[in-house]
Amino acid sequence: MRYIKGRRKLLRVCSIVLLTLFWCYPISASAAPRSLDNVLARTVAVEVKEQKLAVIIDDLGNGMKGTEEIMMMPVKLTVAVMPFLPTTVADARRAHEQGHDVILHLPMEPKQGNPKWLGPGAILSNMTDQDVRQRVEAAIDNVPFAVGINNHMGSRITGDERVMSIILDVCRERGLFFIDSRTNYRSVVSKLSGLKGMPEVHNHIFLDDVHTERHISGQLLKVQEQLMQEGRCVTIGHVGVHGLKTASVLKQSIPAFQKQGVTFVGVADLVAEKESPGLSPGPGVILP
Repeated sequence: MRYIKGRRKLLRVCSIVLLTLFWCYPISASAAPRSLDNVLARTVAVEVKEQKLAVIIDDLGNGMKGTEEIMMMPVKLTVAVMPFLPTTVADARRAHEQGHDVILHLPMEPKQGNPKWLGPGAILSNMTDQDVRQRVEAAIDNVPFAVGINNHMGSRITGDERVMSIILDVCRERGLFFIDSRTNYRSVVSKLSGLKGMPEVHNHIFLDDVHTERHISGQLLKVQEQLMQEGRCVTIGHVGVHGLKTASVLKQSIPAFQKQGVTFVGVADLVAEKESPGLSPGPGVILP
C-alpha cells in the first residue's frame, strides 16, 4: 500500500514538473500544439484501467466558425447544439451521422453577461414552473438525437434549486442526462442529481476561456493531468469567432493523447458508468 501511494505521489510530482517547464520556457502561439505533443510524449504513463476523455464542443446551431472542422474531427466528440437557431437541426443530424454524441445546449440565465448571448428559448429565474417545463421540453424537441443537456451560460439557474429541479425532472422523464458545465462553483446540480437518483457528470476544464492557441494547449496539459490522476476527464471547447483555433489545437493534440492510451469517448459513455443500478432511464434514453 505504501508503495502504491509513493508511486502515485511520484507521478504527480513528475507531472507538475513537466507543466512548470512548459510555462517557464515561452513559445510562440504557432508552436504551441507541437510543444503539447512533445510534453505529452515525455509524460510518465500511469497504470489505470483506461483513460477516457470526453470533449464537448458548445454553441453549434448557428453556422459558427469551426463547425465544419469539429464535425470532421477523427475522434468521437460530444456536440452541444443550441435550440431554435438557423442550423440547429442540420448540425444535430450531421453530428449524429458522423458518430458524435449530440446534446442540447440549453440557454440559461447567468448572474452576469449580455442577455443577447443567451439566444432564443432561454430559461429565466423569474419564470413559473410551467413555463420552465414548457421551454425545456420545446428545446429538447428542437434538437434531434439529443441524449442529454448541458447549460449555455446559466450561472444563476444552476444555483437555483427550484428551476434546476424542474429541468432535471424533465430530463429524467425524457430519458436524458444533464451535464453541469460548471459556470457556477456553487451549483446545486450535483446535490439535486443525487437526490433524484440521476448520474452526476460535470465539466472539469474549459479549453478556450482565453482565446489563444498557447492557452488552449496549456489547458490540454491540464486535461492530461486530470486523466493521469482520475482516468476520466470532461472538457469543454467552443465553435464561434475563435472556433478555428480550438479545432486546430485539438486536432493536433489527438495523436499525442492516443499515444498515451487515451480513448476519446462521447459524454454518454461516462454517464453510463455512473448510472444508478436501481434507476430506470426514460423511454428516450440512448446509452452506449
